[in-house]
Amino acid sequence: MRFRARGQASVWRVLSAAATLMFVAAGIAHGQSMMTRHTRLEVTSGEAKFVNRLPGTQVLRLDIVLPLRDQAGLDSFLKEVYDPTSPIYRHFLTVPEFTERFGPNQEDYDAVVAFAKSRGFNVVGGSRDGMDVQVEGSVTVIETAFNVAMGVYQHPTENRTFYAPDREPSASLGFPLWHISGLDNFSIPHPALVHRKPGASPAATTGSGPSSSFLGSDMRAAYYGGSLTGTGQYLGLLEYAGTDLADLDTYFTNVGQTNKVPIDLISTDGTSTSCYSSQGCDDTEQTIDMTQALGMAPGLSELYVYVGSSDTAILSIMTTHSPLPAQLSCSWGWSPADPSTDDPYYEKMASQGQNFFVAAGDSEKWSSSNYPYPAEDANIVSVGGTDLTTASAGGAWASETAWSDSGGGISPDHIAIPSWQKLTGVINSSNGGSTTYRNGPDVAANANFTYYVCADQTTCTANEYGGTSFAAPLWAGYLALVNEQARANGNALLGFINPSIYPLGVGSGYSTDFHDITSGSNGYPAVPGYDLVTGWGSPNGAGLLNALAETSSSPNFSLSASPGSVSVVQGNNGTSTITASVSGGFNSAIALTASGQPSGVTVTFNPTSIAAPGSGTSTMTLAVASSTETGTYPVTVTGTGGGVTQTTTVSLTVTAAASGGNFSLSASPTSLSVTWGKSGTSTITATPSGGFSSAVSLSASGAPSGVTVSFSPASISSGSGNSTMTIKVAAGASTGNHTITITGTGGGKTNTTKVTLSVKI
Repeated sequence: MRFRARGQASVWRVLSAAATLMFVAAGIAHGQSMMTRHTRLEVTSGEAKFVNRLPGTQVLRLDIVLPLRDQAGLDSFLKEVYDPTSPIYRHFLTVPEFTERFGPNQEDYDAVVAFAKSRGFNVVGGSRDGMDVQVEGSVTVIETAFNVAMGVYQHPTENRTFYAPDREPSASLGFPLWHISGLDNFSIPHPALVHRKPGASPAATTGSGPSSSFLGSDMRAAYYGGSLTGTGQYLGLLEYAGTDLADLDTYFTNVGQTNKVPIDLISTDGTSTSCYSSQGCDDTEQTIDMTQALGMAPGLSELYVYVGSSDTAILSIMTTHSPLPAQLSCSWGWSPADPSTDDPYYEKMASQGQNFFVAAGDSEKWSSSNYPYPAEDANIVSVGGTDLTTASAGGAWASETAWSDSGGGISPDHIAIPSWQKLTGVINSSNGGSTTYRNGPDVAANANFTYYVCADQTTCTANEYGGTSFAAPLWAGYLALVNEQARANGNALLGFINPSIYPLGVGSGYSTDFHDITSGSNGYPAVPGYDLVTGWGSPNGAGLLNALAETSSSPNFSLSASPGSVSVVQGNNGTSTITASVSGGFNSAIALTASGQPSGVTVTFNPTSIAAPGSGTSTMTLAVASSTETGTYPVTVTGTGGGVTQTTTVSLTVTAAASGGNFSLSASPTSLSVTWGKSGTSTITATPSGGFSSAVSLSASGAPSGVTVSFSPASISSGSGNSTMTIKVAAGASTGNHTITITGTGGGKTNTTKVTLSVKI
């Protein structure tokens, strides 16, 4: 199985490459070219008419993405981690582990930051773990730094203009960059959401909502009907605009339900997380995504709503957030200049045990003019649409046909067919699929105009909206139930599910696992088995859930350490978080001890024992005396409880105390505006000088009552690097401006920086 296989380029891509060849050559003369394409064929061919130069003073926000360090190694790892016969089957990587193995090294990342600053950009976000550096700069700065001319062009198919570079960008770095997001706005992301059409199929008759419309809870009853709720699971939604949570409250109030899941609105690149119709913002899609996910998994630990304007910036945070959500959903589509742009992030998701569901679209079968990205990508689960009937209001599944508007078909971008679609029995003459290129969708769920929707601070509607945007978050919620049971059974999270569901589809238990949808068409017919309108179909209750979560195991627990490697300067402390995860009904306290530490190192745990049922964390502190010899030592952490003993290892590196030097602290941004019940973040950067190499521990003061401040990590190793400061504001916190002082201490030095916090209601 190869996750990043792309086949022969389509005709338009070949033409684009030819049209931009002279510009690429020009870019190379000025510096290293990029590894992805940025120019639009419409620009280089002259189809989009030039209007004028983009004003040099206009400021744009860009996301500079670094390449993977070992693509071949990642391909090999993904093949093994999804092979049931492999010894590392579903042994997924943590975020730091992925960075160390496949992400950019620190030297290259620092070089990009230095390059950006030296060219006049302001560095405003990004991280090495996220493989990106977010910058802001004027058009003049952009043109000089990347050897392009930014123009304004008339869009060939839409009544608007757009800006774009005239050639491929290049940068004088000594190594290639992967991509620069934000250089054009040719494609504006749009939700996979449509209004009911005159003459469309009848409205719902069996839903439990107003006018017999369907609710998210009706989908849970139809496609699952059990007791799992997603407990212990985190779910993330990709959104290109913020929301007004009052609309979500209206929905639950109107249908007599209560949402108990905390919702965290997260800006990934400075985009506002608020959305009000009075300001011209529409939060219909965002509210739909939340109601569908929460309806299927009402017991989630938390629902994350990632809001941004750049695909790479959003995906960067979705793949580094802590806790890391195992199930992700996207109900938006866009047309990138290069469809391989986001593949490193999709592959990263698969390596970290995350699964990304994407709505397949609502304009019938895919074509070059009906662009399906990212639903056509081979590294995501593409979700098609159906027309569902239930046995009664809030009742069980009764029947289902293909939704005529559902996206699906053969990749217009000629993405190579993945290994799991090559299985005998998947592609055949009846479904009309391709044996060469990626086929979609993979699965499906109800998308007809049968839902109850509240949005835009106005009257709610029944049976007016439809789209595969309803189906994708529904599937993400269903996977949260699967992962909940997998954990309870002592098994690993599923990660990317396509390598698992395709063998189930061609197996003897297919009818137990899926509702096979055999009627209807989107231009491709729904047929027995796999088809290009509904994929394998919709989930058949607990049948598919049990097949994916596998069988229960004996009561047990596992230990893990984050970080797994700790570097401490003589005379200082270091910490690692020890996490215990229980399985198979384990229900006992776990006592923690350590062994293998060298002379002069004291290890303590807080708490010393993880309380029953044994699922939780403890902070391990390693206090290194100034007399401890330098070197690297494996420290074994042992957990004992319920007759079970498990271990994990923390690699402790003791380094010599700095003889001199100092460090400075800085914050970006230096001011935050946070409303009650929300949180904001700022990146704290420690910069050493004069040979300073001690760890810098961080603390904060000045926070008013109701405001908590935390750092991740709490200590910056070697005095060089970043920590994310998260400020959470509780309801009732004192409003107005407050000065938060961040103090860094290490190597006998203490320095501070400040962030202004504006608390609003």
